[in-house]
Amino acid sequence: MNIVILDGFTIAHNELQWSELQQLGTLTVYDRTAAADTMKRCQHADIVLTNKVLLGRQEMQQLPRLRYIGVLATGYNVVDVEAAHELGITVTNVPAYSTDSVAQMVFAHLLTVTNRTEHYALQLRDGAWNRCQDFCYWDTTLTELSGKTIGIVGLGHIGQRVAVIAQSFGMQVTAYTSKPENLLPQGVHKVSLDVLFRESDVVTLHCPLTPDTHHMVNAERLATMRSSAILINTGRGPLVDEQAVSDALTAGRLAAYCADVLTEEPPRSGSPLLHCPSAFITPHIAWATHEARQHLIDVATANVAAFIAGKPQNRV
Repeated sequence: MNIVILDGFTIAHNELQWSELQQLGTLTVYDRTAAADTMKRCQHADIVLTNKVLLGRQEMQQLPRLRYIGVLATGYNVVDVEAAHELGITVTNVPAYSTDSVAQMVFAHLLTVTNRTEHYALQLRDGAWNRCQDFCYWDTTLTELSGKTIGIVGLGHIGQRVAVIAQSFGMQVTAYTSKPENLLPQGVHKVSLDVLFRESDVVTLHCPLTPDTHHMVNAERLATMRSSAILINTGRGPLVDEQAVSDALTAGRLAAYCADVLTEEPPRSGSPLLHCPSAFITPHIAWATHEARQHLIDVATANVAAFIAGKPQNRV
């Protein structure tokens, strides 16, 4: 079997290995693949693994040897799955590999706002505490999470993990979800989307990006939120209207926006949020802990092994 990885750098990042996968066939790993190079690099491949490189109907129709596409992610929108099925190509993904890592980032962002540890560490280096007349020093509002309400939009693997962590902080948890009330985790209360945004101290987005959820957070919905509320987005950038969020922050109608995702990644054209007050943006790294990426490689390898054995798993 000829196995080709089209964009392995963001997963391995020069610290993780593909050695187990290498035992399953002749492996070629490319750090990155431009669209113009995709066909040439896949020409002799039986198995192709991709993270962000697009494989559409046109590409697959020109690759008669191709029998398997492994998506190195949970989302599989980079592959025309319908075309793959028609052409007899198996497509798999890696579900829920980064659940704990993304949930951890939600609270890293939340604690950045409520406790401002980085701010105070930098203040200390600048001598602010040394100059203080008291034994302690602060120049921001410090907020306790216990008793606050967190609203979770989407209660899949990550949303449920966020709920558990929030409860350990003593927070009240509400959720907007398609799950029936009797199947929700203990202590999680189902509410409408309008109620969730109106009554939450913290709103965190964990729903997929669809035509219905595109810009679900817009000027109208932001206007219903508490001015003291914190909005967190570790899902997809276009879930929010970035200009509307920027306007709300600037006007003091939203306390903080924390995001690990933007509409354009990297933001080469800029974003109204990049220099906005009380916007805390990280460069799409919630999924990228060492442990999560190793788990991704392990499951992707197991997926390929299962396909070769004639028992494919994690099919989409």
